[in-house]
Amino acid sequence: MTSDSVTVPTGHEVIQGYLRTLDSSPGVYRMLDSESRVLYVGKARNLKNRVSNYARPSGHSARIATMISHTSSMMFLTTQTETEALLLEQNLIKQLKPKYNVLLRDDKSFPNILISKDHDFPRIDKHRGAKKKKGTYFGPFASAGAVNRTLNTLQRAFLLRTCSDSDYESRTRPCLQYQIKRCSAPCVGKIEEGAYKQLVRDAERFLTGKTTDMQAALAAQMNQASEEMEFERAAALRDRIKALTQVQTAQGINPRGVTEADVIALHREGGQACVQVFFIRANQNWGNRDYYPRVSGDEDPAEVMQAFIGQFYADREPPRMLLLSHGVDDEDLVCEALAEKAGRKVEITVPQRGEKAELVSGAARNARESLGRKMSETATQARLLRGLKEAFDLPQVPERVEVYDNSHIQGAFAVGAMIVAGPEGFDKNQYRKFNIKGEELTPGDDFGMMKEVLTRRFKRLLKEDPDRKQGTWPGLLLIDGGAGQVSAVREIMDELDVSDIPMVGVAKGVDRDHGKEEFYRTGKPVMALPRNDPVLYFIQRMRDEAHRFAIGTHRAKRAKAIGATPLHDVPGVGAARKRALLQHFGSAKAVGRAALADLKAVEGISDNMAETIYGYFNEK
Repeated sequence: MTSDSVTVPTGHEVIQGYLRTLDSSPGVYRMLDSESRVLYVGKARNLKNRVSNYARPSGHSARIATMISHTSSMMFLTTQTETEALLLEQNLIKQLKPKYNVLLRDDKSFPNILISKDHDFPRIDKHRGAKKKKGTYFGPFASAGAVNRTLNTLQRAFLLRTCSDSDYESRTRPCLQYQIKRCSAPCVGKIEEGAYKQLVRDAERFLTGKTTDMQAALAAQMNQASEEMEFERAAALRDRIKALTQVQTAQGINPRGVTEADVIALHREGGQACVQVFFIRANQNWGNRDYYPRVSGDEDPAEVMQAFIGQFYADREPPRMLLLSHGVDDEDLVCEALAEKAGRKVEITVPQRGEKAELVSGAARNARESLGRKMSETATQARLLRGLKEAFDLPQVPERVEVYDNSHIQGAFAVGAMIVAGPEGFDKNQYRKFNIKGEELTPGDDFGMMKEVLTRRFKRLLKEDPDRKQGTWPGLLLIDGGAGQVSAVREIMDELDVSDIPMVGVAKGVDRDHGKEEFYRTGKPVMALPRNDPVLYFIQRMRDEAHRFAIGTHRAKRAKAIGATPLHDVPGVGAARKRALLQHFGSAKAVGRAALADLKAVEGISDNMAETIYGYFNEK
């Protein structure tokens, strides 16, 4: 028997061949399979010693032995120090997502509270992303919900404005926030600048943990106001004290002996892991979040914890202290890397007693309970995916279900939407939106829109993953529509030679009744599922999620278009210049009709910019 293919050697003998070229330098190594896909990224204090361990034919865990058996080549990058190697390793893991590394899959940023410092009357607001705005930042908070709850109560306690600067400048009377006693209305002079800045200082003191003195001072002021018969002022102070108490109650555990720390606890069970992170800032609990890193099950806790910490703080500033449920390998090295990133000392400790140990114990309990819920949900999801296979006679259980929907108003602001469901539920990182571009489409042509969306989707898949090895190809397509939609999509899939992917059209059915859905498949009769079938509920949830996502995307597009003005397209005109022009002329249309001399008279508009604006409107 002959074959044109060449067998690529793999295993410890291949790794052995690299030892001749390696020295004892620190660095990062990558292990690759026969198709040059990265299997594993690791760092080493001594590259030659580390690689020689992999070159041994035995003595490895099942995971490492399997990885070695698939390794056909390696790549190396030497560094000056092991700390530099550690930082590079974690960056490469996040970028390449190797199969055999512990991988942190949730990479969202955390919100902060920002008190701006670029205005005489600073605003308080939620902020997420790079800290480029001038002001004082407080955080991180674990979630948008946590920061919103704190913001709402801070408004009641300190009466700081949350409106944008443009809204502030345009106000002629107090807004609703003033009416419901959540703002002191500096926009219309209801409070003097000095008194407002005292409120700002009080808010900053509260957010830095100086709450006891503040509440005592407010209580003294309330008593004084009461004695002086200023009952309205006393009532306002009482409401502020009550609001501060509500913040502290909502925060739950507020440790006295821990000023700033992240509490990180790991729980493993059934080959899965959950890491719970609590954020302690200014002696206050600012929420928690759970993570489910990808693990194989045979890593030791120190390896999982070190990988999590490295990836978690790769693009976040670490606090002054980490309280851990399990120690990490190379603790001194990890501390050094975190300190280098933070520009100050970072302490790592595994507390055994006292308040710190209680904090870790609480986080560990949350991790255990969260993983239990996750495993239960995953088991349920697996049953539902198997149910899809049986209901629609699919060749295999779909690991990835893609659901498509369109949204528009008589063809205007048309968008397509794709949501993804899999073994762990909805995978929102994989959701995609499509701005409908086909100019030849008849307004409201749902068939044409769906054909455009599916064409773009599968052309991209064919380009990015032609061999279907990256897990991005669907095992089932659900289309919102009946026979016509299914026929239109099937035509596209035949043209692109991807007709082997199962597809089902979901139509509302008799009287468009929720629960009487009809399912359309190419070459097969229309079918329905029993009203109480869990698979039917699962399909309804997926279709409703696709509809929700499509509607939200459509509304955002429509709102952006409605709020746009011709000034958006003028080169060099940003938010500040646009605001100045609108305040001067009253409308974008008036700006377009303005003479060059009038444009030059606007504060903040230079002569060159005035000529640019004038030329833009007059050329058009």
